[in-house]
Amino acid sequence: MKKLILLTLFLCSLNTVSQAQQDPMFTQYMFNPLPYNPAYAGATEALDILLLHRQQWVGINGAPMSQHLSIHSPMKIGKENQNAAIGAVIGHDQIGLSRTFSANGVFSYKLQLSNPKKVNRRVYLNIGLSGGVSFFSADYNKLELDNVNDPSFQNLQPSMWLPNFGAGLYLHSKMWYVGLSAPKLWTNNMRNRSAGESNNGPIAQEYRHYYFTVGGAIKLGENFAIRPSLLIKNVGLFMASNAKNDVAAPTEFNVDLGFLIMKRFWIGASFRSAVEAFVGETSSYDSVDFWLGMRLKSGLRFGLAYDYHLTSLQGPSVGSYEVMLGYDLNRAMPGDGENVVDPRYLNF
Repeated sequence: MKKLILLTLFLCSLNTVSQAQQDPMFTQYMFNPLPYNPAYAGATEALDILLLHRQQWVGINGAPMSQHLSIHSPMKIGKENQNAAIGAVIGHDQIGLSRTFSANGVFSYKLQLSNPKKVNRRVYLNIGLSGGVSFFSADYNKLELDNVNDPSFQNLQPSMWLPNFGAGLYLHSKMWYVGLSAPKLWTNNMRNRSAGESNNGPIAQEYRHYYFTVGGAIKLGENFAIRPSLLIKNVGLFMASNAKNDVAAPTEFNVDLGFLIMKRFWIGASFRSAVEAFVGETSSYDSVDFWLGMRLKSGLRFGLAYDYHLTSLQGPSVGSYEVMLGYDLNRAMPGDGENVVDPRYLNF
């Protein structure tokens, strides 16, 4: 029971939130960028639906568990303007004694930056916005505290509504992409300060997470392609003022390498690690991840992922896993006169 309480105290949004990133992580992030970058909406040029389930640290009670459903599609405005897209992201995240339900709408607009006559060299910039609300709840009555007067656990709210909004940019072509986003720009407080408590120290709240992504596809033949990608996630945008108040988290990054075989099968591996947030702290390796997927001609696709931990969690946990299920109605927009961008390379 003590291990469960310690894990809950570390991961829930209390004072220790300053030492950990709050947003859920996904190994198959490259196939589902919409939850952290609203500008991705419409990038597949098709109605796209994707469901992801992640069970983290299997074998540890109270470990994080997440389910996210994403849907997005281009929309037509007028007779010629086909550059707008809309979508939605619905999420459920559970950590220890707390859980969060979220719902966000997204909108993006696509700008063409290159010569439209050169189909294979077209470059687009998507500008995206998102907005929605989360419902956070926690059963603090199950906590076993050594000090019931601990100020960290005073004035806690068992449930609260947390509105938020985000923005992102997504620069892409048929064979490469670069993204920059912040899905939560508003920093909601998660508890009130106790009477007499200092106003200078950190307080439990939602912090801004910034995402940078880059990736591409290299064709080595009709039946084989390589797809490298990189994700960097940061809290506080490397601001030194955050470190003074211990309000920061290690800058996390994923380095991935995938292989497309016979135009239908994806297989890949990735490495997740972090760089130190404060001077004097030691960076640590997180995990080595493996994933595979398959796409059917009908537009149905599915994938699996497994994380092998390189930290002390390797003992009590047998790893983390993900299951992905998706579908897209692969169609050309009216008036295009051509098929949509080949989803086999950048949009699995």
